[in-house]
Amino acid sequence: MKKFALTLALLLTGITLSACGSTDGLSNSTNNKSSKGTTQLTGQTNNKYYQGVIKNGHYQTSKSSGVTSQQTSNEYNTKSFQNGLIDISKKEFSTKKYALQEGQYLSTATVESWLGRKSKSNPKGLNPKSNGSTTPNGRNPLYLSQITEQDFMTQNNKKLKLSGVTIGLAINSVDYYKKEQYGATFETDISNATVKAEGKKIANEVLARLRKKAAFKDVPIVIALYKQAPNDSLVGGNFFSYSVNNGKATSVDKWNAIDQKNYVFPILAGKSSPNSNDVDAFNNFKSQVENFFPNLSGITAQVQYTNGSLSGMNVNINTQFYSQTEITSFTQYIQEAAQKYLPANTPIDITIKSTDEMQSFLSRNANEKKFNMHIFNSY
Repeated sequence: MKKFALTLALLLTGITLSACGSTDGLSNSTNNKSSKGTTQLTGQTNNKYYQGVIKNGHYQTSKSSGVTSQQTSNEYNTKSFQNGLIDISKKEFSTKKYALQEGQYLSTATVESWLGRKSKSNPKGLNPKSNGSTTPNGRNPLYLSQITEQDFMTQNNKKLKLSGVTIGLAINSVDYYKKEQYGATFETDISNATVKAEGKKIANEVLARLRKKAAFKDVPIVIALYKQAPNDSLVGGNFFSYSVNNGKATSVDKWNAIDQKNYVFPILAGKSSPNSNDVDAFNNFKSQVENFFPNLSGITAQVQYTNGSLSGMNVNINTQFYSQTEITSFTQYIQEAAQKYLPANTPIDITIKSTDEMQSFLSRNANEKKFNMHIFNSY
């Protein structure tokens, strides 16, 4: 179901991007012709989203999409890494002026090399050399797990040109490893201080390497650092710092701290509580819904706090409903209960699903009161 929900979100995003429209500084029609064909933009419905780039009639997918230094079973990391990186990019590259092109300059081979350990056979590796130890506290862990490139294009005389880039670097909080092929999995915990120090060290090297590429020689480069959550976490990790490197800077002068923390509601025993009012609001919503509808498998929420304030909530409700009328009645009740009990002025998404299908979806933007809802019908 996680994969289905993620796919649905991507499809909905695609629908938004492909709609006609234009922004103040971009036209969705270009004449950017080359020997390889033509380039155009997808168009957009509003300024919340970047326009995408279409080349030769096809959307430009990333040249290194999906490359990681290790397999991770936490899909929440992937989603929060991608969404958070877009939010950081918007701080520097306005959706009104820039179009987003998936990374086209770092190839799969390059990213795989950079994510590997440094060695004689891989001198470009950004992860430390192996010291031969296989003990959790004695070995050199893999720090860098993912590299994502986002290219930002501007339009001049109906031609697109690269005018900025954002690089996301995901740093492990836990490094999972095996002492032998197909053997047991062991863990090396990485302290928060080490995550920050190693992340900034790697970022400086990445910036220096990017400046050696002709396309990146003098464009602004944003580098954002993300701390990955452990594989068993019910929420993704969080970005903790980013830098904006203008001109031809080859090293980072200044880091901007990001204060973000993710939690799961209801709060488990022994876990710290971010805000008692928000916790109480969710618990009241949960109790109210469960009292009226007994056929529920669980209600949980993933919440994010930015600078100490609630900035987003994703509520997941698992049901045992099979009747379309039950689903419809339940969704309508949720619409009223969410408006009454859940925290106000916060963007909230609510997903209602059974074990094998999405049943309905509700959403509310920041500073709105009413939830919009959609019920999925089967034909």
